[in-house]
This record gives sequence, structure tokens and C-alpha cells, in this order.
Amino acid sequence: MGLAGLGNEIMIAYGLALQTTTTELGLAKGTGLEPEQVQVWDLGRSLSTDLHDYLQNFLPPQTWRDLAFITIAQGPGGFTGTRIGMVTARTLAQQLQIPLFPFSTLATVAWQTAQHEEFSTPWIAVDYPARRGELFGGIYRVTSEGVETAQGDERYTPEQWEQTLAAFPHFCQRVTASEQLGHTVGALFTLGAMGYGGGDRPHWARAKPFYGQHPV
Repeated sequence: MGLAGLGNEIMIAYGLALQTTTTELGLAKGTGLEPEQVQVWDLGRSLSTDLHDYLQNFLPPQTWRDLAFITIAQGPGGFTGTRIGMVTARTLAQQLQIPLFPFSTLATVAWQTAQHEEFSTPWIAVDYPARRGELFGGIYRVTSEGVETAQGDERYTPEQWEQTLAAFPHFCQRVTASEQLGHTVGALFTLGAMGYGGGDRPHWARAKPFYGQHPV
């Protein structure tokens, strides 16, 4: 699968993507369906305190007023990183009065994986480690136009996840997401750019974090 037929050569308004759901910070920006610049840093616990400095250094030569939309990873992931990323994205979108596109980290992994690997099915089941031996899981249908959610992000025991997959009416390609997700920020940007280019204008207040677990 790929971006064929999506008019990747067509330039659209400037966008910014933030992936903060793990200890990695991923930032991407650009004016097309593919980001023009992507950077990832493993900040550890300093992500929550240093995010704004990295943003300030990453954005130039563009300014905040150049942005037409923002895309944010809404989780699942670490509590602190997910929270600070969502708060930052919502604040920027509110102040700039621009659309904010929230995407599941698992849906983003499904999209990214499908762009780099050939699968015999459009249905992709993604799991991601949670606490206490459990996992987060979601099932998605990936097409050239984006990602459709078939089974939304939920928390499962391994046994429950296997039962969910067995009961699903379509064969799924299974993918286990890396515990570090900063590298998915480019795919996150593309999903937001596709939405913006397609005429979607989601209000910032609709963006909500998905923690799926308590911080302790």
C-alpha cells in the first residue's frame, strides 16, 4: 500500500505533528502529504519539561502563525507524555484557531506498517504493552485513503486479545508496536495532512487523550 492516487505532489497548508506518548519526542512539519522535516529525540523523563523548548527550536524558519493544522498522538502510551502532548497541542490549536487532528497511536502504527510492508489483507491488528502483563489492542482497515477503526483501542489480557482476534470476521495481519513510538510521527503527520487536504476541520476541543491506564 502507499500514497498512490492521493496527489502527494499537491502542496497544502503548513502542518505540525507531535508524538509524545513515550519517552521519545517526535516532531514533523511540512506542506505536503509527506513531512518535509522529521526529528526524534529520546528525552526520557525530561520530555515533560523540555517539550516546549524543542518545539521552539524545531519550528523555524516558520512561525506559529504559519500553521494551518496540528496533529497529535492521543494514546495509548505513557500517562505523562500523552497528557503533556495533548495539553500542548490543544493550547496551540485554541490560541491559533486552527484544526487539531487526534489519532490513536495504534492506528498510526497500522498505517505506517502498511506503507512499508505488503500484506494480503487490509485488516491490521496492532497490540502494544500495557501494565500488569496486559496489552492495548485495536483492529484497523488500512486503505489508500487512510485508516478506519474496526475495533477501537481497548485494554486486554493476552487471552482476551486472542479471543477478540479469533472472533473477528476477517483475517488480520498482526503487528506488535514498539515501546518507543517517536518514529511514527511521520505517519502521524500524513494522516493529519490527508484529513486537512480532504476538508476535515476538527475543533481542538474534540481532541481527548486516551490513557487506558492509571498513572500508577
